[in-house]
Amino acid sequence: MSTALVTDKLPNSLRSARLPKWSPWAIAAGSVAVAVGIGLGAGLSSKVQWGLIAAILFVVGTFVISTVVEGKRQAKDRIATSLVWVAFLIALVPLISLIWTTVKRGVKVLDPYFLTHSMGIVADTDPGGGIYHAIIGSLEQVGLATLIGAPIGVLTAVYLVEYGRGGLARAVTFFVDVMTGIPSVVAGLFILSLMLMFNMEPFGFAGSLALAILMMPVVVRSTEEMLKLVPNELREASLALGVPKWRTILKVVLPTSIGGITTGIMLAIARIAGETAPILLLVWGNSFINNNPFSGAQQALPLYIYQQYANSSGSPAAYDRAWAASLTLIAFVMILNLVARGIARWKAPKTGR
Repeated sequence: MSTALVTDKLPNSLRSARLPKWSPWAIAAGSVAVAVGIGLGAGLSSKVQWGLIAAILFVVGTFVISTVVEGKRQAKDRIATSLVWVAFLIALVPLISLIWTTVKRGVKVLDPYFLTHSMGIVADTDPGGGIYHAIIGSLEQVGLATLIGAPIGVLTAVYLVEYGRGGLARAVTFFVDVMTGIPSVVAGLFILSLMLMFNMEPFGFAGSLALAILMMPVVVRSTEEMLKLVPNELREASLALGVPKWRTILKVVLPTSIGGITTGIMLAIARIAGETAPILLLVWGNSFINNNPFSGAQQALPLYIYQQYANSSGSPAAYDRAWAASLTLIAFVMILNLVARGIARWKAPKTGR
């Protein structure tokens, strides 16, 4: 007797019932409707409370309905999936709220004039002015920090993965772990102590040095993990052909992991781009344009945002400038990530079918 005939003769009791594919959406819609009814009936004014009630009803309703129709085993799988979706939506709420608030309040004064003019002689409480000087300062300071921190971080990770053995490698790993948790103000104080020793005035490059200190451990950790993902077979095949190890790393290992390395560097840049404490200690801020990061005080977007709030005295114009600068900083980080993804896709090794 063929397998098809045996399958056709199986009793219907062995075929478990399944909920339709649209059932999660129906349960979610019902949970939202019931939560709104409970919120209105109980006089709950907060939409957050309504959302929490809907989330609880969705998880409980999914479990109950799945237990009745599909059984307990499938219900446990359903409830795990429901908890994942609820956690994802809860994490998404503050992100969407932050972006929406920043865009809503930042577009009030965000225009070409705002992007191409500095504060100059405009007081913090007066309308007008712009962030051109802060954009120049941030680009120069973050760019110099990247030129310092990214190569050192990548080379350190290459040493730890490809060459690191013994006590030195363990010591480097330990100090990288310690540096990962260093507060930004500590890095700023370290550079500030060196400036005081040599009787130096605040300047932009000092902020870059502090930002590079914060950037290096992030680059080391991310690059190290990416290098570990490269299959050893690729290294062995290259070495078996007589290729030196340094050339294998340069031509095989790094190109294979370039996408992840680039992403890690961009995450490090995104972290240091919003740091305020080192810039406040070392750069001090400047209302005028200073294109030279090696001489004189400069401005930066995070410091500009802080100063507009701190020195505003309740001025609506200062608050609007702070929100517009915040939106510009978010757009700056977003553009960097898009560029990094493009570079990673362009430089990634081509694979055949």
